[in-house]
Order: sequence, then structure tokens, then C-alpha cells
Amino acid sequence: MEIRRAEEKDMEGINKLLHQVLMVHHNGRPDLFQANVKKYNDEQLLEIIADDKRPIFVGVDEGGHVMGYAFCVFEHHAGDNILTPIKTLYIDDLCVDETLRGQHVGSQIYEYVLHFAKESGCYNVTLNVWECNPSAKKFYEAMGLVPYKTGMEKIL
Repeated sequence: MEIRRAEEKDMEGINKLLHQVLMVHHNGRPDLFQANVKKYNDEQLLEIIADDKRPIFVGVDEGGHVMGYAFCVFEHHAGDNILTPIKTLYIDDLCVDETLRGQHVGSQIYEYVLHFAKESGCYNVTLNVWECNPSAKKFYEAMGLVPYKTGMEKIL
């Protein structure tokens, strides 16, 4: 598997995986997530692909098919009244094709992201995981991530 920055030619594969992620979240929380919608239209996805502040990394097979991705966002709290001015790489979304899970695609992409973050001068890598996605939570824990804050809700 080759891991690299996403390119326009990867859009079809990325959209396929975005749909898979959406359905995991919809099935877990249909009160919050709609089914069969797109997170980004093609214009938005192209903008993100070109944005160095929001890099997308893809793992592709020999044929160039997208096996998994990581959408990332650089965060920096310079000038914040209470937060220290560290540089963070936030993983907004990490997905592996459902037919390839358990084959270490996700761990390789995650390790690539960690290396990229270190090379980019980041202090840490952060992400959010939905409680309705226990397999993702288990994966992240296996990768050595630990909770640093907890979101809570009360449905009215």
C-alpha cells in the first residue's frame, strides 16, 4: 500500500468511504446523522484536497484504488487567552474500506499521520470518536490514544 496526499483522481474512492462512515454514524445515531447524503460536495472536496492546512492522506493499492483515508486539520491556538500556543494535527475522519478492515490499513495510515505531524512540528495529534462506534474506539485505544476530554449530552 502506498500512502500519500489525496489527489483529484482519488475523489470517487474517498466519496465511497465517506458514505461508509456516514452509514456507521447514521446506524448508531439516526437522530443525529442523515442517511444517504454527502458530507462534502465535489467542489468542497476539491478545495480540501488542495488545502495544505487540511491535508487528506489516502492509502491506495497497486491499482490506485483508495483503501482508506485520513482527513486532517492543523490547529494552532496562538493568542488564545487560556490555551498554550501548541500546534496540533486534528484527525477529522479516518476510514478504511469496510471490506479491508482488520488488515492493518488503518494502523499504517495512522502511523503515517503521526510521522507527518511530527515532521510538521506538531505537539500532539487529536481526534473525536463517537460512542456509537465502539470498533473505532477500540482501534484508537490499540493505537495508544487516550481520552483527553469527554463530550456529554442529555437528549430532551
